Amino acid sequence: MKANSQRVKGKNFRPLHGKPLFRWILDSLLAIDEIDCVVINTDARHILEENGLVESDRVKIRDRKAELIGDTVSMNLILADDIANVPADTYLMTHTTNPMLRAKTIGDALGEYQAAVAAGTADSLFTVNKIQTRFYRADSSPVNHDPDNLIQTQDLEPWYEENSNLYIFTAESFAKTKARIGKQPMLYEMDKMEAVDIDTPEDWALAEAVAAILSRADKKVTA
Repeated sequence: MKANSQRVKGKNFRPLHGKPLFRWILDSLLAIDEIDCVVINTDARHILEENGLVESDRVKIRDRKAELIGDTVSMNLILADDIANVPADTYLMTHTTNPMLRAKTIGDALGEYQAAVAAGTADSLFTVNKIQTRFYRADSSPVNHDPDNLIQTQDLEPWYEENSNLYIFTAESFAKTKARIGKQPMLYEMDKMEAVDIDTPEDWALAEAVAAILSRADKKVTA
């Protein structure tokens, strides 16, 4: 969790539909009993404190090393530092910028990952968006379809976009690739509205709209 952001200034602490952005994913993670500890790797401990967040029995705040601070530092290097200093059977990684990611989705993904590991069919998991549409290269040549045979898009071969919402892995799988995605990953498909990842002002506006829609839906359910 960085203090500064390039395209949306101070986004990690900026209020989104009534609460700071970082609280959205933190609340979802803390709602899952299977998660023993949430580790926040940050250069902004003071800003977290200003927003009422300090360490507790389930929240550990790690001050990011100086050599790991910067917009061009690979997240895998930060994860390697966390793994070296926080031993765990399973690591689950997400971002402050994934506010719509629900506790149920995280729990379901964790369950499917654990089942796949037990069956020997996967060593890691990452979330994706399923896409079925017509793609073209820059020279206008088709990538995944025949323009002279326009079949329905729902009948096209599905492609899967890594949506940066959730990664699950072990220290062992990480060691093999030096990355959060192991040698034998499984894809976990997400609802696109839930998979909002805030990188730009347009993403922020979309997250605000989705949060408003979900808030109205929750009020109808509880009414």
